[in-house]
Amino acid sequence: MDTATVARFEASRHRLASIAYRLLGSAADAEDTVQDAFLRWQAADRDYVEVPEAWLTKIVTNLALDRLRSAKTRHERAVGTWMPEPLLDGDPMLGPADTVEQRESVTLAVLTLMERLSPTERAVYVLHEAFAYRHAEIAEILDLTVSASQQHLHRARGRITVARTGTDLDHSAARRVVEAFVDAATSGRTDRLVALLTDDATGISDGVGGLATKLIRYASPQRLAGAVRAGFAPTEAKRRLAGGSPSIHAVVVNGCPAVLVTLGDRVLGVAILEMRADKIAGMRSIAAPHRLGRITDAWARSEHDAPLVESW
Repeated sequence: MDTATVARFEASRHRLASIAYRLLGSAADAEDTVQDAFLRWQAADRDYVEVPEAWLTKIVTNLALDRLRSAKTRHERAVGTWMPEPLLDGDPMLGPADTVEQRESVTLAVLTLMERLSPTERAVYVLHEAFAYRHAEIAEILDLTVSASQQHLHRARGRITVARTGTDLDHSAARRVVEAFVDAATSGRTDRLVALLTDDATGISDGVGGLATKLIRYASPQRLAGAVRAGFAPTEAKRRLAGGSPSIHAVVVNGCPAVLVTLGDRVLGVAILEMRADKIAGMRSIAAPHRLGRITDAWARSEHDAPLVESW
């Protein structure tokens, strides 16, 4: 394959990876899907590919749908342990963020809600809402009629109902949110945490070190606050499990304020805070190493603000 042909693919790589990530919720699976698409591109008779960007979009979308429909994927998502893989702000895999719809469509809340959709509904929703494809283009990509594409989008929108999640916060505002949360969490007072939460706040976690066999759910502000207070209480046992005394940072993850716990360049865990009306409406806590690979790589390459807690 000549240099120009490789360059043409590479020019589309970030966009293709973003489509795959939004469809699959996994950065690792998205990277594998894009690599599979490159192999298809390499083997294709490119003289018959009139618009390479459209051809590659169709290939990546359908490869991702094949993954979603696979028995292995369906089983993994059915047993109650699946969570989307978080991405640090600035990661090109997050894709376009010019509109509110584009920013919200990549939050962990929406990526989780998309589990309610069929693979085809999910593809139509992502291509239309996040990438502004017209229904005629989507119909060509998915081998549908225009009418069917419109119906799939209507059903998808009906199943994805999510309140505004604070994705318009800038880094300074996000840091203030996280500072207040960490300050309350480390105070040892549950009432201070409850005061930061909406009346219907809930939480979800994959457990200490991501070792929970099923996701742990906190169905009320009081239960969530109690779990956070206990989690932020430092102990020697926790330090031994972490391998040292971690630092706590304020970051933006998938468009939302987040608490990042690190030891050197290694990310030990992240808690994403979903905002509504200046309060925290939800928290997603992720610590499983297989979900933190890409965010750890991004963290190691990036410059960091001063930690909120230098040594926990």
